Amino acid sequence: MEKETKFDLIKIIVSAFLLVIAIAIEKNLSLPMWANLLIYLVPYFIVGFETIKEAIENIFHGEFFDEDFLMCVATIGALCIGFLPNTHPEFAEAVFVMLFFQVGELFEEIAEGNSEKSISTLMEIRPDYAYVERNGKVEKVDPETVEVGEIIVISPGQKVPMDGLVLEGKSSLNTVAITGESVPRSVAEEDFISSGCVNLTGTVRVKVTKKFSDSTVSKIIDLVENASEHKSKSESFITKFSKLYTPIVVLLAVLLAVIPPIVSGNFMDNFSTWFSRALTFLVISCPCALVISVPLTFFGGIGGASKRGILIKGSNYIDALARVQTIVFDKTGTLTEGVFEVVAIHPELYDENKLLHLAAHVERYSTHPIAISLKDAYENEDDDCSVSDVQEYAGQGVRANVNGNIVYVGNYKLMQSIGIEWKDCEKSGTIVHVAIDGQYFGHIVISDRIKADSKCAVDAIKKDRIRTVMLTGDHENVAKGVAGELGIDEYYAELLPQDKVTKLEQLIGKKANESNIAFVGDGINDAPVIARADVGIAMGAIGSDAAIEAADVVLMEDKTSKIAEAINVAKRTIKIAKQNIAFAIAVKIIVLVLAALGFAPMWLAVFADVGVTVIAVLNAMRTLKA
Repeated sequence: MEKETKFDLIKIIVSAFLLVIAIAIEKNLSLPMWANLLIYLVPYFIVGFETIKEAIENIFHGEFFDEDFLMCVATIGALCIGFLPNTHPEFAEAVFVMLFFQVGELFEEIAEGNSEKSISTLMEIRPDYAYVERNGKVEKVDPETVEVGEIIVISPGQKVPMDGLVLEGKSSLNTVAITGESVPRSVAEEDFISSGCVNLTGTVRVKVTKKFSDSTVSKIIDLVENASEHKSKSESFITKFSKLYTPIVVLLAVLLAVIPPIVSGNFMDNFSTWFSRALTFLVISCPCALVISVPLTFFGGIGGASKRGILIKGSNYIDALARVQTIVFDKTGTLTEGVFEVVAIHPELYDENKLLHLAAHVERYSTHPIAISLKDAYENEDDDCSVSDVQEYAGQGVRANVNGNIVYVGNYKLMQSIGIEWKDCEKSGTIVHVAIDGQYFGHIVISDRIKADSKCAVDAIKKDRIRTVMLTGDHENVAKGVAGELGIDEYYAELLPQDKVTKLEQLIGKKANESNIAFVGDGINDAPVIARADVGIAMGAIGSDAAIEAADVVLMEDKTSKIAEAINVAKRTIKIAKQNIAFAIAVKIIVLVLAALGFAPMWLAVFADVGVTVIAVLNAMRTLKA
């Protein structure tokens, strides 16, 4: 517990103890009313000094109508009402109201503390220093002084201070603060290493690729710190509501104290009764439950999500996520791993090894993912084959001379252009056809691996009655195969990057009112589409500047299942916020009516204010849990 919270708790306990003593003195000793007032003022000022101070400071700043002002007016009025004719003292009630108001404030402090702790691990990822190699020595320096291209040394147990590439060494990284995933991640030479992780096992030398201000850890910390700037509709409503509500309530309390006695014709005899009711009315009407619990609910939702490696840029995006009715996926790198591999070899002449051997040699010098997958599948690249006269055909394939044979490797368009009759394949994937000296030799099927959790993730999303759409630049048969395997509702294939933006805009144009469309991409080459969507979601965004900048929601781990989790967090947060709003308003309206009619004693007023606040705050804290 923080020192400030402990001090507030001590004040409440001391004040409660002195209140009991004051009540005992009042009942057992026949002291003048002014003497009893002085006794009760001791616990009142102990527990209420900060509230009175805040109210006075706000008045000087032109902010008259807030919860501190209402509490001060109500409790000071209760302290004074006993000196009016035909009344009885309410000293104990005044102290009791202020005491329980502070209990509510204490609960708010504890709840906010828990919310802040939920993202404290995220904030603790900021490194305090870096060990950099300079002039043949390893120096301990401020990370902000390290330049791009310098070499840093990270030993076991140290935080990774900068983004970079591993030059030397192997290790395991604890990425839980960034991804929410407790399983360590292994890194070796040429692997990317992200700031904010903790080095667990071996020492590594890393070449810095980004300045500290541009690193993953800096961007994440900035994102979390500024999340509160983007208010949800509920929070904005509560802010506007309280500014109008409080002055209206004060005016109604004044009218309640003055109008009925005037109408009765006997103002002096009835004023004290209606003044007492007006004070009770003020205590009840304090909007603490709404003003405190609703922002706290959204803050808790953001904190709870961050613990799971889901970074939501503000409360307004929780609102937007909860209203998503369509999710549009990029295929490669999002639903699939973006790793191509040979899945089938169908020769027409000779055998599978000969077919793969020729295709791999023709693609020897290409860096295209399809070519790389062919070379990976054929391990004996350094044989005695002679490859020459390599010629590429844009969008079709490659021609080369292999040991005196003219070999064509490419898609069906290439086969058509050279007059070769080719055969289709029932398997889904990219079909690579091979022809030798004008004769069809067979084909190879290459496919992108679907991520292990993609199917479960799509099923979970569809259970929430959310429509799923897939956009890809791949061929029709590839897209159809992936969409069918995953159960995607709609897919659009053979799209160029600019076509994806156009297609998304078409989908947005057809959506229903108050519903949103989310786009999910890997955050590197999908930034334009992510930025255009109602809700842009970037996956596996460790080290991806484009993702963190363009997306509204950033999933730090490369898991499709996190999408459904993010939507569930958003919906649960909205549900709890609505519960608090409905509960607080309903109780206040009921008790306000009872107070106006004279049926609500001060203890009921305290419950309608502080009791409801405590219940709403406790309910808001549920957003921190899974």
